[in-house]
Amino acid sequence: MNGNVHSIETLGTVDGPGLRYVVFLQGCLLRCQFCHNADTWELGKGTVMSVTEIIDDIKSYLPFMQASGGGITVSGGEPLLQLDFLHELFKRCKSLGIHTVIDSSGGCFSYDEVFIEKLKAVLELTDLVLLDLKHIDEKKHQKLTGKSNKHILQFAKFLSDLKIPVWIRHVLVPGVTNDEKDLERLGEFIHTLNNVEKIEILPYHKLGVYKWNALGIKYPLENVEPPSEAEVEWAYQILTTKTLVNV
Repeated sequence: MNGNVHSIETLGTVDGPGLRYVVFLQGCLLRCQFCHNADTWELGKGTVMSVTEIIDDIKSYLPFMQASGGGITVSGGEPLLQLDFLHELFKRCKSLGIHTVIDSSGGCFSYDEVFIEKLKAVLELTDLVLLDLKHIDEKKHQKLTGKSNKHILQFAKFLSDLKIPVWIRHVLVPGVTNDEKDLERLGEFIHTLNNVEKIEILPYHKLGVYKWNALGIKYPLENVEPPSEAEVEWAYQILTTKTLVNV
């Protein structure tokens, strides 16, 4: 089984618990204005790699992952666009006792029967989902990502119904995703979920601007500066105040 891989980070520290082997898959349907991996957007590109290639490589990092409580994280792009590959990869990982994480925005979620069947098979092999909730307001989400958030919120509910553990992630972009009422609404939505283990506020940064420039794409947030630590803490308090039952 082969997949389209953008890149691999062998000892990641910010994509789940412990030290992690992070596989960034190629392809995404969203066009987030703050995306620092814009070079992962195009479908069908990247390096074609087999599950066996990845498993052979990951074995050399097992001692580090096991000692730190880490494992493998599949990110992107959007990993749910390659469910067959993801299923085979996680099946091999679980046979080695490797903790499995998916980092997803849910941007391709649908109730298509075949998709749901494949997704459920993958989730049976998944220990944790890092769920990126970009914006609670549909119109603002459309402007920010190019897509509605209806199916993404459905995905969050779907994971909750299946009791798949999730860490909620929200990128805090001054003037874009930091409106107090929007944060309160987001917190209220998260409060309806019964599977939230952690909430993370990710401060907006400009580390991916050079990729936009290299791709010849105008960066839409060039005049936006990262939030302060105080602003990040303020947003975190709003979200967690609304979700104390689960956090």
